[in-house]
Amino acid sequence: MSKATDLESPPSVEVENSDLEPTKTVQIDATEQKLNITKRIHTLGSVRHRHEHTGEIILIPTPSKDPNDPLNWSRRKKYYSAFIICLAMMICNFLAAGPTIAIVETAMEFFPSSKLNPSGLGPAINKTAYFFTTTALMQGTGNLIWMPLVNKYGRRPIYIISYTIYLACAIWASVTTGYGSFLASRILMGFGSGAAETMAPLSIADIFFLHERGLVMAMYTCALVSGVSGGIIIAGLITINHPWRVIYDVAIALIALTLILAFFTFPETVFIRPIEIDVDHEPTLTEKCDGPTAGLSESSTSSIPPKKTYLQSLKLFSGTYTEETFWRLVVRPFALILLPPVLWCSLVQSVTIGFIVAVTSNVASAYATAYNMKPYETGLCFIAALIGALVGIFCGGYLGDRTADFFTKRNGGIREPEMRLPAMMFSLISTPLSLILYGVGIQNKLHWMCPTVGLALLNFSIVQGTNVALVYTIDSYRPIAGEVTLTTMAFKSAFGFLLSFYTNPWIEQSGYVNAYGAMAGISAAVLIFWVPLYIWGKRIRHATWNWGVTSYVHWDEDREVGE
Repeated sequence: MSKATDLESPPSVEVENSDLEPTKTVQIDATEQKLNITKRIHTLGSVRHRHEHTGEIILIPTPSKDPNDPLNWSRRKKYYSAFIICLAMMICNFLAAGPTIAIVETAMEFFPSSKLNPSGLGPAINKTAYFFTTTALMQGTGNLIWMPLVNKYGRRPIYIISYTIYLACAIWASVTTGYGSFLASRILMGFGSGAAETMAPLSIADIFFLHERGLVMAMYTCALVSGVSGGIIIAGLITINHPWRVIYDVAIALIALTLILAFFTFPETVFIRPIEIDVDHEPTLTEKCDGPTAGLSESSTSSIPPKKTYLQSLKLFSGTYTEETFWRLVVRPFALILLPPVLWCSLVQSVTIGFIVAVTSNVASAYATAYNMKPYETGLCFIAALIGALVGIFCGGYLGDRTADFFTKRNGGIREPEMRLPAMMFSLISTPLSLILYGVGIQNKLHWMCPTVGLALLNFSIVQGTNVALVYTIDSYRPIAGEVTLTTMAFKSAFGFLLSFYTNPWIEQSGYVNAYGAMAGISAAVLIFWVPLYIWGKRIRHATWNWGVTSYVHWDEDREVGE
């Protein structure tokens, strides 16, 4: 594969315009090359993903000749890195939700008078709930600080620094006895642990090609909800024979292990990708299988830089990765919510992950009241949630990729981000059904399997639906994937935080059936919007890009990633 490297003699190249018309061979000079780069920005996710003649998958982004390019890593190294990313995701949610299963015991320790006065237990539990709601809020909103640093200085330093803060706060929470001190530790814990949640999609997009991304992103989403479900299961088992603080002792060991693995085995995944114009053709999957230098001419391989040593890969800071101002990086996520695809993705996150917050905020008392279950027995019901999440990997990841590829073939090899959206049909059915099963099952005291199946379906929906929606928006605005993820996560966290305050009063006033029935209707109303986005999404993306109010969304050339 030969690239144009001499800008003084204008080469003949194949260039696709912003409307993705058939390719034309044209003569361009250095100025026109820059214009073509600008046009590539405005394609907003529309790319040629299959060769127009052979039908082979074209590698997006185009891998460079550099052996340090994460796209050139071995398959084993890529999936090991994905394992570390998913492990970090699971552990960051372990303490966010796990201890909620022991909320009654926690309330009694911080408010001893509630032991003697049962009527005071309710207010004590409400105050104790702040430990968990504030953590969830900070996990999303804290990234307003982390994400500009991630884009500026890379993924590795933020993983290490944020997890160090997380570990310190877990130790703090395990030993402190005052309510104010414990609340402060939980707030800072959310700030430290939330960075991994937002960085994970960026790291995955750094390492994997477009056609691989859906499946790995589904693994990430599964890890996100498995951290909640697994944390509740493990925490419930711990409370059988141990006090609730042992949950934090176990978490300290898991956080420390993750931090050690990240420090010694997880290199930087950001790569400054030179924006080059391919003279002959785009690299295909077959060529990539022959090795990172397959198809390169002798002259193009002469300037390949040496591969970094293991010790060099452990370097914490490796420079800056964008010349954009810190202020612009901070402001961009606020402007992104004005773009319809990002707003819709944020709402999808809210009506799936947000509603699981509503469920977990009272699940212990709900199962205790309806079925007289102990905390650990309620925790074991979340095994169904893990099963639902695992099934969601297939339907949201593999099937989502296959759906997009099916429509890409029918479109002559041109991939549009919206081609992934028909896979949302699964969540459109499962999300409202899950909430109805849970609400009806608890209120009418049906067999405990009824609400438990609801938990399974809701976690399936989180992995399946939010993954399709998030990958859709990342494909649309790939160079600013970090800000896109931050916007959706922050919106979801704020929604979940507010919902956690109103869920119990809502249920007391309306009952489980009406409250969760309303949630089911809201979720269906949000998810059905995949249909107009599938039909008019491309037109919407390009029209809203030119709104004056979204000027801060536009990115500089050095944020380009070759998509």
